[in-house]
Amino acid sequence: MSDDKSFEENRHDQLTSAPKATEEDAAPRFDVSHHDGVTRIDVRDDAAVRPGPGQGDPAAEEDTPITEQ
Repeated sequence: MSDDKSFEENRHDQLTSAPKATEEDAAPRFDVSHHDGVTRIDVRDDAAVRPGPGQGDPAAEEDTPITEQ
């Protein structure tokens, strides 16, 4: 039996299959754009989960050069 589901359908099924999963768990988190041979990946402003320290965390505001760490 072949699986004719699209990538998005498979992604949705996987992210909502856990017992306490909701539709919000399958919401898009990234925008991918291609321009002049460059691929750009941006975390969406409305993403429920974001990488790195959360807003208001002092670590999120630190701007220390790598040479001083």
